[in-house]
Amino acid sequence: MTELPAVPDIEGLLRDLAPRVLGALVRRNGRFEDCEDAVQEAVLAATAQWPAEGVPASPRGWLTTVAARRLVDQARSDLARREREAATAAEVAPGEVPDTDDTLLLLFLCCHPTLTPASQTALTLRAVGGLTTAEIAGAFLVPEATMAARISRAKQRVRAVGGTFPRPGAPELRERLPVVLHVLYLIFNEGYTASSGDRLDRPDLAREAIRLTRAVHARLPEDGEVTGLLALMLLTHARRPARTTASGDLVPLAEQDRTTWDHALIEEGTDLVAAALAGPDLGPYRLQAAIAATHADAAKAEEANWAQVYALYLILERIAPNPMVTLNRAIALAETEGPEAGLALLATLDGDTRMARHHRLLSVRAHLLERAGDTRGAYDHYRRAAKATASLAEQRYLESRAARVSRD
Repeated sequence: MTELPAVPDIEGLLRDLAPRVLGALVRRNGRFEDCEDAVQEAVLAATAQWPAEGVPASPRGWLTTVAARRLVDQARSDLARREREAATAAEVAPGEVPDTDDTLLLLFLCCHPTLTPASQTALTLRAVGGLTTAEIAGAFLVPEATMAARISRAKQRVRAVGGTFPRPGAPELRERLPVVLHVLYLIFNEGYTASSGDRLDRPDLAREAIRLTRAVHARLPEDGEVTGLLALMLLTHARRPARTTASGDLVPLAEQDRTTWDHALIEEGTDLVAAALAGPDLGPYRLQAAIAATHADAAKAEEANWAQVYALYLILERIAPNPMVTLNRAIALAETEGPEAGLALLATLDGDTRMARHHRLLSVRAHLLERAGDTRGAYDHYRRAAKATASLAEQRYLESRAARVSRD
């Protein structure tokens, strides 16, 4: 047994290994839902045993063995299936798991054409990203109950077609690529800014999204959107060292010490942006990467080319309309034409049910009201935004802003 790490490290290790084990089991056995249940049981067993007994020398092998045995138990009433699963379990002894990573395969397998794009994304975020139903619902701007029903329907559909996920060929991989990229984008977003909890980010999740996107890029290096998404992740993740104080409090972009940004990631990301933009057409990930590169190009916040940022958001809004894009365009507009212009654009989102009481809309409006001199309105919106987010780090930041404007 290896030296026992702290419990949070065990949780992170399990979060990292679970999709890899699930991918291996699905590849060998099919029957996605049974494999998912088996992996969940193995993770629960590890959660109970490892803190007391220590982490096995091969934690992935341990999880794979336990999960494979659970599959055998589940199939005990069917002799033929029991023999097949027993053979699978016998092949996988602790410490003898082949050093392959099936997470990328699992990513494409979950984006099965029998599912709707929304269901593909939701199911993959659960299986590969390890996100909770509440976190996925937040990413889609829908109620948690709506997302729970969507995931349930996806699993029912998988069960209806036999629960098997044959390995996709090259044409199928290309067909499923847009959903795969969207899933990776959402996983990264949850890792960069966690939707709940006492920490602002989940760096392990962000790094896993980057790792998987690198793997997709290695297979499709000429695809501009794959390149753009990888560039966007690298340029955004580069800011992580400056995003929080030593005590974990949020530091907004305008106040970050840019000398602490990861300049190796910025250089790599900038080169990828140039390569992505050299290709035909413009996709949403390439445009967002170009925006991130524009921010990275400014040594100081006041030197940012907000006119260019605004123009890029305007193009992005036309090819991929989304209320969050409009919200970010309003921020850029306020930087170029003043807070009143930004507030006027934000007002166009008030009738969007997806944004009703969303903390991002409330917090941006509070910031612009503060800049416009309406401290009472800013205070009210900062307080409302703090109550609307489940992130404790964001709550602390928003409450501190409310306290500051109340003193002005």
